Amino acid sequence: MGPADDDIEDDGLDDDFDDEGSRLQTVVTVEVNGLSLYTHLGVTAAEREVGQRLILDIRLELADAAVTVTDRLEDTVDYGRVCEVAALVATQRSDKTLERLCGAVADRLLKDFDAQVVSVKASKPEPPIPLPVEDVSVEVWRELEEPED
Repeated sequence: MGPADDDIEDDGLDDDFDDEGSRLQTVVTVEVNGLSLYTHLGVTAAEREVGQRLILDIRLELADAAVTVTDRLEDTVDYGRVCEVAALVATQRSDKTLERLCGAVADRLLKDFDAQVVSVKASKPEPPIPLPVEDVSVEVWRELEEPED
């Protein structure tokens, strides 16, 4: 511990106000990256019948982030449950497009979790195209609108 560290101490300010008394807006982002699923998605009937692997990246923004003050698990999002819900939606569908699948997963996550913004990115690591690519992907972003007064 150096001499400058003596001037730094935890003042216990775990509230939503800064030093001048202004209210702070806190947004917490929860991300799940690389959720690997086997789905029956695709444009052709053969793609939907045989199925293929998809990789999902999910992002949820929590506007009322009480967990930064309370440190209680019930005040945040259970990312294990996020994975379960996303997997359930993605594997029970046989959509033609990644856009439709991402939209369905995002809608369900908005419904089931206390998030203001959800984005879902789905990547096909082995897309059925004749040229070598690492993957193809689509991202859908949904945001709850504030009700008008």
